[in-house]
Amino acid sequence: MKKNIFVLVLFMFSIETMGKEFEKATLGGGCFWCTEAVYLELNGVTDVKPGYSGGHVKNPSYNEVCSETTGHAEAVQITFDPAIISFTEILEVFFATHDPTTLNRQGNDIGTQYRSAIFYHSDQQKQTAQKIIQSLGKEKVYKNPVVTEVTAFSALYPAEDYHVNYFARNKNQPYCQFVVAPKVEKFKKVFKEKLK
Repeated sequence: MKKNIFVLVLFMFSIETMGKEFEKATLGGGCFWCTEAVYLELNGVTDVKPGYSGGHVKNPSYNEVCSETTGHAEAVQITFDPAIISFTEILEVFFATHDPTTLNRQGNDIGTQYRSAIFYHSDQQKQTAQKIIQSLGKEKVYKNPVVTEVTAFSALYPAEDYHVNYFARNKNQPYCQFVVAPKVEKFKKVFKEKLK
């Protein structure tokens, strides 16, 4: 009996330790179909969940978020292994795969739900995000200033099931063909050494 309890304690400790090996990043980079499709291809990423973050209403629906009355951004929460990929690299992909200089807009997707946002999970993530944004400004990487919001993470309300893995399940849908697919292909060319 004691041996079984000891094994159970070790098992519980190993699960707890395993969970601590991974980190989370929550990012809003326009339509979450695009952002999810990109991060699902990235080596070191173990999970990507689309949802709504940064607002003031609990459990909002997609329609409520699109009404711009809840304050939420379409976001993805990325679980990643920092032994394989760093938060800095996660943000490198983030800034390369959307336009962080357009306020409340990504291409033809217009509204506060499409804003560029980093919802940081720790002071270290906050500092990293701020340093990268400062560096992008100093180096004049973009013609216009970066307007990415850097805000403390409070909650991610999961998107409806039909949004999950949307691109993989709807590749023939026009938005996927003309918006998501080109973004994913560009990402794969630029970050080919970081793909799964």
